[in-house]
Amino acid sequence: MTDAVRDVTTGRRGVVWPRLPDGWWVLALLGAAVLLFALLPFGRLVLAAVAPGGALDIAPALAEIGGRAAVRATWHSLETGVVSAFLALLLGAGVALALTLTDVRGKRAISFCFLLSMMIAPQVVALAYFTLAGPSSPLLNAVGLAPPPGSDNPLMSREGIIAVLALHHAPLVFVTVRAGLRTVPADLAEAALTAGARPLRVLRVIILPLLRPYFVAATALAFVAAVGNFGIPALLGVPVNYLTLPTLIYRRMVSFGPSVIADAAALSVLVAFIAGIGVLLGAWILGSRSARFGRGKPIGVVWHLKRRRLAEAGLWLVVAVVLVLPLTALVASALVPSYGVPLSWATVTLDNFVEVLARQDVTMRAFRNSFVFALTASVLLALAAVPLAYALDRRAGRLRGPLELALEIPYALPGVVLAIACILLFLRPLPVVGVSIYGTPFIILFAYMARFLPIALKAPGAAVAQLPIELEEAARACGARFSRRLFAIVLPIVLPAAAAGGLMVFLTAFNELTVSALLWSSGTETIGVALFSLEEAGFASPAAAVALTAVAAVAVIMGLLDLSARRLPPGILPWRE
Repeated sequence: MTDAVRDVTTGRRGVVWPRLPDGWWVLALLGAAVLLFALLPFGRLVLAAVAPGGALDIAPALAEIGGRAAVRATWHSLETGVVSAFLALLLGAGVALALTLTDVRGKRAISFCFLLSMMIAPQVVALAYFTLAGPSSPLLNAVGLAPPPGSDNPLMSREGIIAVLALHHAPLVFVTVRAGLRTVPADLAEAALTAGARPLRVLRVIILPLLRPYFVAATALAFVAAVGNFGIPALLGVPVNYLTLPTLIYRRMVSFGPSVIADAAALSVLVAFIAGIGVLLGAWILGSRSARFGRGKPIGVVWHLKRRRLAEAGLWLVVAVVLVLPLTALVASALVPSYGVPLSWATVTLDNFVEVLARQDVTMRAFRNSFVFALTASVLLALAAVPLAYALDRRAGRLRGPLELALEIPYALPGVVLAIACILLFLRPLPVVGVSIYGTPFIILFAYMARFLPIALKAPGAAVAQLPIELEEAARACGARFSRRLFAIVLPIVLPAAAAGGLMVFLTAFNELTVSALLWSSGTETIGVALFSLEEAGFASPAAAVALTAVAAVAVIMGLLDLSARRLPPGILPWRE
């Protein structure tokens, strides 16, 4: 409310506007991020589905969702999602329990390698297993174990998609279950062991019941990831006409017709609904745990194995299956002149690497674009992460939960849904400026920032939460305004965590395919798009060279993050204890 006052020098009456609270701009920035990255895109998506002609009419959306192709794709998404999630639970939870509760050696190395497989793009994982298992596999042909010539690749099937999805998403389960293990107090297990209970009984009676909510949440997370996965079903399912909802949406978008946008929007809402159930289920289970404990020493080794070497061999075998074997197959495929040629000293060549990195304009441009898009998004998000994390932790109050949930929407829901939402939002010229960013690099950059903002906020959010508030109160007592406190006190302390969050964004965005597959145009191809196009065209060996180069970049960035781990808040790097 304004107040009317009289100027003592002129006698005129004026208006005094209420003074904005100190630091108002961080809350305004947070509100703008929620509006721009979450509410507007997905509100536009829902509007396009229920009112395709500008007037409310849900009949076209219901007709598309109830069509034969959509029903079949929905069933395919559900069966691959459910089965692969349970398989991922068995593998990921087993590795988490073994590395946490037993005295096996090399835990950090096993964790790093296991999670490296999760950081590799899904389309790279699919290509790796495809080149490993087929009758034309250079690796299997080199050792004489390839299937008979002319036989089908066993992974190009429903079972193959389920197996690859399970292997790729097992590290997600691993991270969630190990986070749950950190909440189990060591006192419970130590008391039971002191009373004479065997480790197996401690596991069965104490630990597993306490971890049940995390098992459910991890399964829901793996299910959501599988439902929204595009790269694996695209490379292994599309050639045999086994379509899931993301690949069906892709087919709708690359086809032509007056209702293509409305049909894709309706299917996107269906995918969002299915994935949203999984997200809400996982959040509800973790939020309503029956057992809560105070802080204390987390549970550690409770099982000193008599056959430790056998357990270690089993864990390294898992690493070999999820990482070493597929990467070895990619190496073998990239080092031969063409896919199907057996690997030998006589056939080894580096021509595929030279071709994709120095000769082909498309792949060279794709690497450059992916680097620029990922770097720009990571830098912008790292810069914005500090004030956004501060606003969420210190200024949002009771709205913190809803605001965090809104920011998580673009990351939690499948990337194909975000891509359709961005197309609908930016298809028409922007207000005021009168320019459309559809078909330009800026739409990909916007989608990356919307999708990966939660990743950028995780590390600085943890750092702000650990920052003593007394430092700011002392500065305020000395007369320092909010901006000075933020940049002089908060920023220097939180900056390493923000940089780590930016690197994690770069790590994830560099190989991204699901979003850019629908947003790219001529000249804005990304690595994921180039790899998918090469594989679709039958150039498996050049595609393997592209994939290996991308994997090398991911491994280097993870190594840099590992080296800087001491300057980061605990729990930011999932492969470290």
